[in-house]
Amino acid sequence: AREATTSLVAQLSSREVHRQYLAIVVGALVSGGTATGAIDRHPRDRLRMAVREDGKDAVTHFRLRERFRTHTALECRLETGRTHQIRVHFRDAGHPGVGDRTYARLPKEPVLRAQASALGRQALHAHVLGLTHPITGEQLRWQTPLPDDFQAVLTKLRGPDRPTQKR
Repeated sequence: AREATTSLVAQLSSREVHRQYLAIVVGALVSGGTATGAIDRHPRDRLRMAVREDGKDAVTHFRLRERFRTHTALECRLETGRTHQIRVHFRDAGHPGVGDRTYARLPKEPVLRAQASALGRQALHAHVLGLTHPITGEQLRWQTPLPDDFQAVLTKLRGPDRPTQKR
């Protein structure tokens, strides 16, 4: 057990663990990219994190999964693993996550506001985890389907007659 723990900690430290999330953020982004703001505790609200010059390096790679009129569905791959990293990076960029009551307000549109309230959490889903087995060295990968509540938000964003704009 100690060998396994040591191996997993080493993989996390050397950024060898693949962590991919799906997120829905406010705003229609036009391209993917990389967010690199350093993160540390918010200076006044100790329950929140913030992009700060004196923070720890944080890197989030993202690409567009689906674009809507007022929102964007993203795939986010973590290079580092800071607390609330995806949420903080996108809030700092002016694109807070849907349903994120710590870092964002509820949407203005009544239908989306109701959906975000019904979601009861942020629209952020741990989608893929990949790592090297600590004993056998085998490459392992797990992928989880979208939860129904997350899928319901995507359905609302698409609207009844709006075509999907997948990338």
